[in-house]
Amino acid sequence: MDGPAAQRSNLLTKRCALGADQDVPHSPASQASRYADAMASATNSSKSPAPDPDHVDRLSRFITGLPKAELHLHIEGSLEPEMLVELAARNGVELPFADVEAVRAAYSFTNLQSFLDIYYQGAAVLQTEADFYDLMKAYLVRAHADGVVRTEMFFDPQTHTERSIGFDVFMPGFLKAMADAETEMGVSTGLIMCFLRHLPGSAAVETFHAAADYHDQLLGVGLDSAEVGNPPENFVEAFDLAAEAGLHRVTHAGEEGPPSYITGALDALGAERIDHGVRAEEDPALMDRLAMSGIALTVCPRSNLELCVIDDLADHNLKRLADAGLTITLNSDDPAYFGGYVAKNYLDTALALDLTEADLVSFARNSIDATFASAEQQAEWTRSLDDYVDGFGLSG
Repeated sequence: MDGPAAQRSNLLTKRCALGADQDVPHSPASQASRYADAMASATNSSKSPAPDPDHVDRLSRFITGLPKAELHLHIEGSLEPEMLVELAARNGVELPFADVEAVRAAYSFTNLQSFLDIYYQGAAVLQTEADFYDLMKAYLVRAHADGVVRTEMFFDPQTHTERSIGFDVFMPGFLKAMADAETEMGVSTGLIMCFLRHLPGSAAVETFHAAADYHDQLLGVGLDSAEVGNPPENFVEAFDLAAEAGLHRVTHAGEEGPPSYITGALDALGAERIDHGVRAEEDPALMDRLAMSGIALTVCPRSNLELCVIDDLADHNLKRLADAGLTITLNSDDPAYFGGYVAKNYLDTALALDLTEADLVSFARNSIDATFASAEQQAEWTRSLDDYVDGFGLSG
């Protein structure tokens, strides 16, 4: 990775000069300007001293080899600038960017909505079964290189069906790539179909029915997109249908939305995992409930930084959440847009919060335990984790 993207991926701080509730234009030029401001600010404002290069190298190698699961990954959010430009050319899609570097410069955000604007724009280049295969396969290769043994990935069908790209196009592409990755690399996979919460609950129900031919190949359903003003209670019918079909249920909540959205996800939707959930800390009773239940939070540190949920990774509350007894996992969310895949999230968070190898092992263990895989598969991955940790002379 070269140029601005390489620099951005190494930042542990970000200046979010524009408030999360401000409505601003998100042209490539304005995003590039905000990116330059963030770069200049971060150079002067990092709370953490520069880490020892030897320590970083050793920690990076430890993290990369650590068997882990990734539980919060949007496959459309793994669309790297190079692939975006390639697919645009393949499919005759005109982009508002001159080249790959212009795309990279546009990958700078002030809040969730500013990210979603370009996320949906980028998805427009995905048009054929081969496109979806290439997207999925590229992510799984990267995940395998990061030590991922199991990944339970989100996809957004409504992003495609509203462009008249049907399930019969993207599902075969996804599923073939997943099968090939398991055969070639041994990566275990599952697909979670997300409903877009900025659309009405009735649209989620329609999407669930439209996916009927593939229900038996889905792991579960989820809820994503713009959180604020779109509470989980709007999607009860779709989640009830998923439960009746034997599918798992997860929900994005407590990222930009209030803690009450986490409670609503648990009570109204029967969520078995909470995606993000960092604002749970604002509600002591909810914290106790999450700690007692063991329901995992799929936390995405670099995403929280890039979307201005926090200004500095050193301010992230995931260690406090873990110390309070919550089950925390680390994930990459939309890695092409947020400066790093899952190993990068482990590394940057460890450096920012001064985490120990034992802390990282605990997060990896949580990730395996929180999968929806069989008990036998979980036990196999846990043995691999224990063997790896023993090889480093650590106590897991």
